[in-house]
Amino acid sequence: MEILTTEFKKSDLDALTNLRQGETKLGQSIVAGTDCLDETVAYVVIGVKESIGPVANGGNVGAEHAFDSFLSSFLNIQDNMYFGNASIGLYGTVKVKQIGVNQTELMQNVAELDEYLVNLIIPFFEKGKKVILIGGGHNNAYPLMKALHQIEKKSIAVLNLDPHADFRILEGRHSGNSFSYALNEGILSNYGVLGLHQNYNSAEMLGCMHENEVHFTFFEQYIDKERDFISDINTMLSWMKKIPLGVELDMDAIAYMPSSAKTPSGFNLNDARYYVRRCAKQREVCYLHLPEAAPVTEVEAKMVGKALAYLVSDFIKVNQQHA
Repeated sequence: MEILTTEFKKSDLDALTNLRQGETKLGQSIVAGTDCLDETVAYVVIGVKESIGPVANGGNVGAEHAFDSFLSSFLNIQDNMYFGNASIGLYGTVKVKQIGVNQTELMQNVAELDEYLVNLIIPFFEKGKKVILIGGGHNNAYPLMKALHQIEKKSIAVLNLDPHADFRILEGRHSGNSFSYALNEGILSNYGVLGLHQNYNSAEMLGCMHENEVHFTFFEQYIDKERDFISDINTMLSWMKKIPLGVELDMDAIAYMPSSAKTPSGFNLNDARYYVRRCAKQREVCYLHLPEAAPVTEVEAKMVGKALAYLVSDFIKVNQQHA
């Protein structure tokens, strides 16, 4: 399988930034490429262009398009007193150029991408950067967790907003088993999932989660007003205090969002923004992962791009305030 890393140059970002007299856009002085390792950069954004993980899990292609949709929206955010670019870097993209011809090859390719991303991400965690990974499938949660675990030298915690637990059996790597693999290998010790859909998580998987003390809630409980979303976020974060924390938001969780498993029932974008903003207040948070958006049309690309730009800017601005 061919994997291609493209490091951004400042000129790449300038070309996507729309200048306007009397205004300053985020892209005008944002850091690019290997300069992201500079000590002034606190947040490093990396794009992943692949859909082999979702396809290996029986899903659809499209996740390879999410990052390009995000990029122009993000670069054209206003640089003002509420959000500035002094500590933000856009490193570049990782692109998978071949998917695979059968299930065995697909899962082997996902495992190869895992190790590639681990090696790419580790230097940023070593320098104390917070990594923001955008695009691709939820398979890329595993290399994020593994890289953080290797640097911290301890098991980590993850909070996930997702209709699917991605805790499937260890049958070979794909987008549906990142967290079961990480827990099995001692990488992950505390895993919480908010908003699972009862129709799309098997009895076997839910039983395995109970056995492994995974904390989870169902979206149906919020529909019936049996649980409070804000309280559940706070409870799970308190359970994860003083542990290196990864924040996951599967874009499938947002109703009508163009994604690998698009759904008409789910959280709205403002709920997702609140979730990211609340998690960003945690001193322990080390990364934000936004996978599974899968725009196909130009209209979908604009919607996905702006949604991702909101989520990333929310995370950075709130985390800066609580650093």
